[in-house]
Amino acid sequence: MTMQHPGQDSPHRLRRSGSNPRRKLTAIGTVALLALLLPAALAGCSIKITSQPDPSIPKDTMLLAADKGTPMMERNFNPYLSNKRAAATYIYEPLLVTNALDGKQTPWLASGFSQPNASTIDYTIRDGVKWSDGQAFTAQDVKFTFELLKKYPTLDLQGAWQHIDSLTVEDRGAQGQHLMVKLKGDDAPAQSIISLTMIVPEHIWKDQPNPDTWRNPNPVGTGPYTLGNFAAQQYTMDKNPNYWQADKIQVNHLVLPASTSQLDVVTKGFDWAYAYMSNVQGTWEAANPGNKYWFPPGGVISLLPNLTKAPFNDLNFRQGLSLALDRDKIAGVATENYMQAAGQTGLLLPNQQDQLDPSIPDQGKIKQNTAAALQAFAKAGYTQKDGKLVNDAGKQLSFSITTANGYSDWLRAVQEVRKQLTALGVQVDIKQPQPAGYQQAIQNGDFDLTLGSMGGGDIFQGYNNLLSSEFYAPVGKQTAANFQRFKDPAVDALLDQYKKTIDPKQQTKLNYQLEQAVYTKLPVIGLYYGGLWGLYNTSKFTGWPDAKDPYAPPQTYNSTPLLVFTHLKLADADAPKEG
Repeated sequence: MTMQHPGQDSPHRLRRSGSNPRRKLTAIGTVALLALLLPAALAGCSIKITSQPDPSIPKDTMLLAADKGTPMMERNFNPYLSNKRAAATYIYEPLLVTNALDGKQTPWLASGFSQPNASTIDYTIRDGVKWSDGQAFTAQDVKFTFELLKKYPTLDLQGAWQHIDSLTVEDRGAQGQHLMVKLKGDDAPAQSIISLTMIVPEHIWKDQPNPDTWRNPNPVGTGPYTLGNFAAQQYTMDKNPNYWQADKIQVNHLVLPASTSQLDVVTKGFDWAYAYMSNVQGTWEAANPGNKYWFPPGGVISLLPNLTKAPFNDLNFRQGLSLALDRDKIAGVATENYMQAAGQTGLLLPNQQDQLDPSIPDQGKIKQNTAAALQAFAKAGYTQKDGKLVNDAGKQLSFSITTANGYSDWLRAVQEVRKQLTALGVQVDIKQPQPAGYQQAIQNGDFDLTLGSMGGGDIFQGYNNLLSSEFYAPVGKQTAANFQRFKDPAVDALLDQYKKTIDPKQQTKLNYQLEQAVYTKLPVIGLYYGGLWGLYNTSKFTGWPDAKDPYAPPQTYNSTPLLVFTHLKLADADAPKEG
């Protein structure tokens, strides 16, 4: 389980649950750090703010709030460095693009793939693709890329080589070029991780002496855009004339400024942004009639109990905690009613509805039931006395909940949890270390309860990261997933069965069983959906993803914007078609 924070703005590198947490010990990475940027200027603002498109920006050009200077931007387009420019992922492409909302994969630089068995992946490498400098893209570029990541492991962001044993290029004539990937063992779900790797050109990268630090200032990729002008305050991207899907790209230019505060986003006519915004209807939406928003679920914000500690290692106690909470209230307070309470399965509904075990009541939602909560607490040894929940010795139940300082929605959630538990007689303290301290605490198991998340578009990887004892570590030793330190041989056996099957029907049955494990064993306590905060304007471009057409999340980072750029259309037929 990667520790995601779908409740706030995301840094430019969102590592979804489809990536491998063993590659990086990043507990907060995916949807967290820009939470610190929420400007007070927009909070409770009573002054009407309006926004109009910059008349100096042509109709075929998008003003995009995807990058940010600190305060200046470095010319870094190495797609494997964490501090790369956001648009590096508009230049370099993966084999497959995964919709983080439901896990659906779209063939990209691979025109398809097959898995003849659970230890082999056969990628068909797309024919007719060119690098932006005009040279042909081949299967050898793909093989070179993976070999580069093996030689320089810090570049292997997805952890592909934790699964790969060997690679072979095969030219099958009329059937095209293929990359055969032999895995280290039966590991069918590894395909979803390996496929996310961005591919680089061998003829450019083979001569770089230090690719693990190289800034790649003049990038050459296969993607829809090439670098235009670059300055520390702003850079531009131009449509790649050699792009293999050039006929689908109608946004001919991108402008990415360094200044992308929420006040900037609201007032300066941005076409697309990813930002949590308080009172989005009264700020972003009210500023321009073309301004729209879509906040789909990107994960399930959850309470993680430290299962190495009493009383959290008692299922009765965890049941008491779960039943004591009003999730609808917590969701409303935390997200200003943007997001809804989530079920206890870890699935993102309705997008993953087809994988939900129909025998789980009410789609896994757990309603507050104070009487049942007190009964469960009593089984765990805690009863109410004089308004306090006490143990047999008369000592009041007390513990702390850890969240990261600056994550305003998470803090509101924790405060509401404390309020509800206090009403039952529990003493709850809130700890708010800085993000780095929070990350270290959960990796090392230094907490009672902590706020985190579960789930994601890739269902198996979400469960594997949440439940696998492979990630179990004693308190004091770092782990990259399973922060609550859950162990169950029966659940490990289910995960192992999943790795060995390539049968979708069998995978669904195993999903049902894993959902039941999360629902009944309560390794974490799901609360509410964390949002992916998409803001967009329809005045110049149409075809944005939304609830009616959720073909992609509305995020501006990682590879999923490739799905968006190939869907968008010019709203004005008179706008220039090329530029």
